Amino acid sequence: MKYFPESAPVQLEFDKVKGLLQEHCKTELGKQMAVELRLHTHIDYVRTALQQAHEYKQLVLLQQHFPNDYVLNLKKELRLLEIQGSVLAGDQFMQLRKLADSMHSIVRFFDADRRETYAGLYEVISKTYYEKKIVSLIDEVLDETGQVRDNATPELAKIRMSLFRRRSDLRKVFDRILGKLQKQGYLADIEESFLNGRRVVAIFAEQKRMVKGILHGESDTRRTAFLEPEETIQLNNEVFSLEREEQREVYRILRTLTAQLQQYQPLLQGYHDILGIYDFIRAKARLALDIDGNYPMLMPHAQVHLVEAYHPLLLLYNRKQGKPTIPVNMSLDKDHHILVISGPNAGGKTVTLKTVGLIQLMLQAGLLVPVHPTSQLGIFRQLMIHIGDTQSLEFELSTYSSHLKNMKHFMENANGKTLFFIDELGSGSDPNLGGAFAEVIMEELARKHAFGIVTTHYLNLKIMAGKVKGILNAAMAFDEEHLQPMYRLIIGKPGSSYTFSIAQRIGLDPSLISRARKLVDEGHFRLDKLLNKAEQDLQKVESKERELQKLLKENEKLKKEYEILADKERVQQQHNILKLQNKIREEEIQYLKDMERKLKQIVVEWKRTDDKQKVIRQAEALLFSKKTKAANEKIQRKVQDKFEELNGDIKTGDKVKIRTNSQVGKVTELRNKNAIVQVGNIPITVKINDLVLVREKQKVE
Repeated sequence: MKYFPESAPVQLEFDKVKGLLQEHCKTELGKQMAVELRLHTHIDYVRTALQQAHEYKQLVLLQQHFPNDYVLNLKKELRLLEIQGSVLAGDQFMQLRKLADSMHSIVRFFDADRRETYAGLYEVISKTYYEKKIVSLIDEVLDETGQVRDNATPELAKIRMSLFRRRSDLRKVFDRILGKLQKQGYLADIEESFLNGRRVVAIFAEQKRMVKGILHGESDTRRTAFLEPEETIQLNNEVFSLEREEQREVYRILRTLTAQLQQYQPLLQGYHDILGIYDFIRAKARLALDIDGNYPMLMPHAQVHLVEAYHPLLLLYNRKQGKPTIPVNMSLDKDHHILVISGPNAGGKTVTLKTVGLIQLMLQAGLLVPVHPTSQLGIFRQLMIHIGDTQSLEFELSTYSSHLKNMKHFMENANGKTLFFIDELGSGSDPNLGGAFAEVIMEELARKHAFGIVTTHYLNLKIMAGKVKGILNAAMAFDEEHLQPMYRLIIGKPGSSYTFSIAQRIGLDPSLISRARKLVDEGHFRLDKLLNKAEQDLQKVESKERELQKLLKENEKLKKEYEILADKERVQQQHNILKLQNKIREEEIQYLKDMERKLKQIVVEWKRTDDKQKVIRQAEALLFSKKTKAANEKIQRKVQDKFEELNGDIKTGDKVKIRTNSQVGKVTELRNKNAIVQVGNIPITVKINDLVLVREKQKVE
């Protein structure tokens, strides 16, 4: 993206946003990418960058772990791998192993579903692969602490075994010597130590001539002498020699391992870059969470449609201060591509202008922006800005001369892919003459279909905005009663400067205010007063509308609460029915247990007595009492006389007969293989197979 002047991103505070992004980066590559963040005009690049940040943000919000835990800055190790004959140390190999492990975890993270869900993040590793040989080569040689394994080569195993034996022999001899010297009273408090890689004993200096051996040194106080006993000299020599052999073999092994891994240097470099890219994407996601950044709708044509847009730095500042931030809602499209914002000083015009500019820069840098996701933003090829006092001391230009010089560049280079911002157009000159030039500049920019925002106090520009095609008025809301800016943008109408209202409110002498009014053109004064009244009337209407919306929301809330209560009552009723059904089942189980006990007694009686008829009568009395039998037969006859059975599937609302007791009821609900049948006032759960469809018999005349 081209921008004018060169300081445009700094004027819009884009450098501060990059600083916040850099703070979230952990790797050197991530921080470098944040520092070198560029603005892009290719929509595919911007879309991919936004999608990746959005997907990582979703991972954070869903608390899903993405496996880029290790902060690995391995530029030195990877550079050494490029140099023939270089040798890496054990801990450096372990860092490379962590790099390969991290890549393995990331590759495993993207299963079939996640490749589709997080397509933007997967794109980062889509052209690489995990090489397991890297880890296996390192593991064959090094243990988990980075030390060369004993079995890395047969030669090393042999050397270390010999070294172990010689050290054991040395320990035994040394322990014997220490015991002897201890008895003789020659040993100092330190007893033993190592000097020049040799094992020595510490004896009192005055006794050093009493012990045969090599003197290696004395303490600073010269009270203790360090002596290698004669009996251990040969063993120390052998241990020292074996240690040198071990060092040479370890060096040879590490050199061989370095040479083996050199063929994978490009792949490892790719892994390192990928971890840096994911670190950068994570930083973008974290920044988005800080500033409430979202992924807006990206449009292929030039357009700015902002819904609930915030200046990210102002949002963070106000949040720390515990103050609210007022969002910006506005649109620039092919029909209305220039917005003229008017209103009183300190009302938020410049902040609004900077908010739109900074959001556009962030978007084209691939950063999520603090807007509602329904916002629509296009891609611009150049950005021009004129904010504040830009006089040039170097070229001895006045404020207005510098202003006109910038406007000349705007008019000569602007086109339909340009987004411009001009703060206080025409300021610094005679109001009438400056206003005339301002009109010409606005007409030229509108003719070239450039998109932009202009802030002004000039009345002629406010009037012009309603006449020239493509230019639209807007105003910053102002509370005249309390003389406080409301920092809210109102589209479609110009704003008053509230010059006399502010003067009156701060207590300026009424006679001075009156004299000033007489000096102002009557038509100009009446128009400003009319704008003032229109704005206040609009605020009252908006206030009433907000009250109405509040009442509607309260009504909706009450409706939802009622529905929740109704659902709770319905659940309670179902719970009571279930309790009743459970009670009926418990009674049935108890009845069956009693029946089982009595039947067992009848079986015993049958085996024991010769009067079989008596036992039969007992069983009949138990199972089929005459009264019950008669009652059941009566119910069956009554049902048969009144209803006839039908064939067909049972549905909700059908009349059915329960086969087990011949009761007739209505099906109120079907649940898999069961049905709820309403018999009288009692709902009963019955298996569908135990039901038969019935209908009332027609009476014969």
